[in-house]
Amino acid sequence: MRDGPEHHVIIGGSAAGVAAALALREHGFTGRVTLIDAGGELPYERPPLSKALTAEEADFVIPIVPAEVYAQQGIELSLATRVLALDPERRLVVLDDGRTLQADHVLLATGASALMPEIPGANLAGVLTLRDAHDARELAARLRQRGPLVVVGGGFIGLEVAAVAREAGTEVTVIEQASCPLERPLGPQLAARITRLHTNRGVTVRTRVSVTEFCGEASVESVRLSDGALLPAATVVVGVGVRPNTDLAERAGVTCSHGIVVNGQGRTSVPWIFAAGDVTRHSHPFLPAPGRIEHWDNAQKQGAVAGAVMAGRDLAHTDLPYFYSEQFGRTLQMYGRFASGDTFVLREDSTEERFLAFWLRDGRIAAAAGLDRPKDLRSVRPLLEVGASVDAQDLASAGTNLRALAKSANAFKPLERPLAAGSASG
Repeated sequence: MRDGPEHHVIIGGSAAGVAAALALREHGFTGRVTLIDAGGELPYERPPLSKALTAEEADFVIPIVPAEVYAQQGIELSLATRVLALDPERRLVVLDDGRTLQADHVLLATGASALMPEIPGANLAGVLTLRDAHDARELAARLRQRGPLVVVGGGFIGLEVAAVAREAGTEVTVIEQASCPLERPLGPQLAARITRLHTNRGVTVRTRVSVTEFCGEASVESVRLSDGALLPAATVVVGVGVRPNTDLAERAGVTCSHGIVVNGQGRTSVPWIFAAGDVTRHSHPFLPAPGRIEHWDNAQKQGAVAGAVMAGRDLAHTDLPYFYSEQFGRTLQMYGRFASGDTFVLREDSTEERFLAFWLRDGRIAAAAGLDRPKDLRSVRPLLEVGASVDAQDLASAGTNLRALAKSANAFKPLERPLAAGSASG
C-alpha cells in the first residue's frame, strides 16, 4: 500500500458502477473515488432506451443521478475515457489519455455488449443493436422515418422495441428461432400470452425460423429467412443476446467463466479487484444454478453491496431477483427464477392480459410473475423471501387472500438457501 488517502477506482458508469460509488460514501469511505466511463455523457439509465423510443430524447436518456450529486459526494468523474489495462503488480489503472491511476481497489462494472451474428449484410446501415444511448438515438431517428421494422430475436428488448414501434403505426415483424418469444425466461404458458399480446395488436411473429441474409445496397432493404421468405425492412433491430465485457478482467488474471466470477460480496479471484452488474457470474440463493442476472435492479443492488464491502462493511448480495418489462401499456414483473421441473401454477382469475403465475419447487415458491398485477406480486414477495411452504391449490384459488397468506409466512424464520455449486465463494 502507498502513503496518502486510499483510492478506489470504478470502471463503468453503469447502474452497478454508480451504485458502488454512492455506496462507498454512504458507508463512510473518505478517500478518493474515481468513476471512469468510455461514454462521453453523464451515466444514464438503460431500461428507458427500449421503452420510449418514439418520445423526445429527454424521455429515454435519463441520468442515473444529477451531475451535482457526483460533486457533492466527492466522486471524480472521468468520462470519454477508456481503460486500456490493469497492472496487477503495481495496482495501476492505465487510461487511453496517457494517465495511470494508482488504486487500492478496482470495481469492474463493464457490463455486456450486444451480439451481432455473422450474417451477410450485417454491416448495412439500418441493421442495429440496442445497448446504449447512441444506439437508441440512431434507432429513434430511423423509426421516425417510418418503413417496416424487423426485430431479430424475441427477447425483452426486442419485444419492447416491437411494441413501441407498433404503437407508433410501424409495420413490425419479430423473428424468433424458438417456438415462442420469451419461452426461456417465462415458460411456454406465459410466453404464449405475451406473444398474443403482440399479435393481437398487429405484430407479425415468425417462429422456428432464422435470418440468413440482410439485403440491400448501402442500407438494409429486406431480410431473408431460412424458409426462403423475403421480408421488407427499412430498419432491423438485432436482439439475440450479449457478451459480457470481461477483457480487462481476463488480462488482469481474474477468473472468468461466461462472465467475471464473483462471490456474494462482489469479490473476484484477485483480492484488490471487485466486479458487479451484468458482467458478473455468481451463485445466488434464489438462482437454481450459478449465472448472470442481466437486469437493472440486480445491477444496482449488487453494485451497492460491492461498494459497501470496499468501504469495509461485511455484507452480501442476496436480494430476490426482480425485473420488469413494459409492452403495449402493460407491465410484466417477475420475482425469482424457475428451473426445469418446477410446478407451474396459474391463478384462476388470470386473463389474457392480466395474469398472475407461480412456479413451485419442493412446496415453496421459486418464482412469481404477473402482468398488470403489481399489488398481488408485492403481496407474495415475502412468501419467496422466507421460503414458506405453500399449497398449489391455495395459490391457484381466486378466493385465497394472498396478503393474509404472506403475513402468516412472516412469522417463520427465513429458509436457509444454499448457494448453487460452481461459483466463487471466497
